[in-house]
Amino acid sequence: MTAAGTGTATAPGTPAAPAVFPPPTEARFALARQVADAVLFEGYVLYPYRASAAKNRLRWQFGVLVPPAWGAVAAEHHFQRTECLMEPRAGAALAVEVRFLHPRRRTVQQARPDGGFETVPELRLPDRVLVPWDEGTEERVEVVVPVAGLLADDGVTVAFDRPAGEDTEPVHDAAGRPVGRLVRRRAAISGAVRLSARELEGPYRTLRLTAVVENTSTWTPPDGRDPDREAALPRSLVGAHLLMGLTSGSFLSMTDPPEWARDAVAACRNQHTWPVLAGEPGSADLVLSSPIILEDHPAIAPESPGALYDSTEIDEILALRTAALTDEEKREARGTDDRAAAVIDLADSLPADVLERLHGAVRSLREVTGPGTATPGSGDGFPDEYGVPRPDTPWWDPASDAGFDPATDTVVVAGRALGAGSRVVLRPGLRRTDAQDLFLRGRTARVEAVLHDVDGTVHLAVTVEGDPGADIRREQGRFLYFQPDEVTPLEGDA
Repeated sequence: MTAAGTGTATAPGTPAAPAVFPPPTEARFALARQVADAVLFEGYVLYPYRASAAKNRLRWQFGVLVPPAWGAVAAEHHFQRTECLMEPRAGAALAVEVRFLHPRRRTVQQARPDGGFETVPELRLPDRVLVPWDEGTEERVEVVVPVAGLLADDGVTVAFDRPAGEDTEPVHDAAGRPVGRLVRRRAAISGAVRLSARELEGPYRTLRLTAVVENTSTWTPPDGRDPDREAALPRSLVGAHLLMGLTSGSFLSMTDPPEWARDAVAACRNQHTWPVLAGEPGSADLVLSSPIILEDHPAIAPESPGALYDSTEIDEILALRTAALTDEEKREARGTDDRAAAVIDLADSLPADVLERLHGAVRSLREVTGPGTATPGSGDGFPDEYGVPRPDTPWWDPASDAGFDPATDTVVVAGRALGAGSRVVLRPGLRRTDAQDLFLRGRTARVEAVLHDVDGTVHLAVTVEGDPGADIRREQGRFLYFQPDEVTPLEGDA
């Protein structure tokens, strides 16, 4: 087993040495890092990219692993736990890359006439306004270990640390005269990644892989003081996530596993992170475990001109609004962080054809079938069985709506016809849903209407039982919508 990174990374009985990922694995990691970088810097600096903006005063929202002593009093996490299923081939090795940001605190100092420096709240220059700021430097811990070594009772533990340090950067005016300096200080941090595997019973040789990343810092809040997150952050692992690849073999999807593996997937414990298949669509030998919920094979939009670091990355509106900042706002953004300065320069330099591509794109076309019980090829105006519209008829005829009535239509679920007035139990799945839907899992609801869209998909409009606003929702027609496979008929309901 080998491990590497800035500082040390060691395992019992194994000397520290540079990790060398097998070439095919490294190539796949390089592709997945494009998405992993977006995870690493998600929320790093938000529009309008100035330190003075209210939403940039509370930093580091995602994947923060704090010192254990701080987590005990502040209800923040000091570890992440990933569990997923893999089917390694004989002799396979597991390559793991732990990635996180190491915060470093930047202060601004102005030169004094006597040659010394004093700390100031800002230093104004013609092109930027330098202000105090917490920067983040990327860190990696790389491990390669034979899969067979993970089956030992204690698995494999790799410890790592990053030392404290301080450096200075001189600041000059337009004429080249020294006018101040930036002082950057970083605190020592330490952590560990613990890897283990267990073979499961079943029709195939399947292993449950467990990977725990934790902050092992011994720092404690100063005695007699209230807990202070600002003091804990420099000693935290920020944006922590994992890339894991097999040299030979494959992982199973955690969101869409094969039927035989569903119970084993459901038994996996993932805490403060979630694993998805990464890399090229169709591949299954690489996993990204992220503190941000993603789908399998996430990718960066090819139209995106560069990283904007803002939540959901709405490139067009962010680019336009950033370009519209005043000159003074841009000066402060440039002085906030080098990455913020790059965003400002990017927005100011985007050509018209690049902005035009940000308006939107069609990723793929899918088959469209007619709603209801129309027979393909019957001259009814709907597409044929291959989803190709016939040139002599419109792909959708508004008059066809006459055959549908949301108040009386029904749909069969689990052998029972559901329609307006039926009672169901809500079972939103992991896909096609959002956080608000998940809060309703297990609640009973009343079906208000059965709706068909032009693609032939059926939707159930429901109101949640016990909702004090249900009557208002009915009057206004503002319902919650679920598909038939997201509900279960309520036992005993007629």
